[in-house]
Amino acid sequence: MWERTVINELIDVSLSMFRKNFLGIFHGSLSAKLEEDRFLINKRESIFDDMHTDDFIELYAKRDYRWKQASIDAEIHNSIYKYVSHAKYIAYTMPPYTTAYSLDITHIRPKDYFGYQTFRELEIYDPGNFDTWYERAPNEIYHFFKQNNQKIMVIKGYGVYTCHRDLPTLVKNIAILENSCRLLHFSQEHHSGRKTNTLC
Repeated sequence: MWERTVINELIDVSLSMFRKNFLGIFHGSLSAKLEEDRFLINKRESIFDDMHTDDFIELYAKRDYRWKQASIDAEIHNSIYKYVSHAKYIAYTMPPYTTAYSLDITHIRPKDYFGYQTFRELEIYDPGNFDTWYERAPNEIYHFFKQNNQKIMVIKGYGVYTCHRDLPTLVKNIAILENSCRLLHFSQEHHSGRKTNTLC
């Protein structure tokens, strides 16, 4: 019964994040820790705006045949659950303003009230060579969370990993970050437009 409740929560959250453009049709991942060595994660070909119970699969830390059906991000989620004590829920998303903003800077410094109060400043992690990223990601991502004692990780040109004890707070943090980056984008456009008009 408890596992069914967790799946229903993940289904509701996946639709909400899809509508916000945080998850793509086949892009992203969402999971929940059930026990010390057991977690639920979406399957490889999940469509996030139409999730059902059978779109999630239960995995054990020790790999078996079920891992072939799971999201390609399953190894990353497994590493985070293994080494990051506060991780009960994990999401990998690609919010467009945050991801675009990460391409040209090294830190995100929100200027709006809610972004500043929540994050103050976030370092953007540079994954380096994309060709080898998925081989390195399970180790590098959990190391980042452990070393920085953070619950959110912005990865240059790749997206955002978030982990938290509480699912609504996890989603809220992604939404606050994306709104901060959207406002920063509009602010830059506004200042750029003012400079152009001044020159004219």
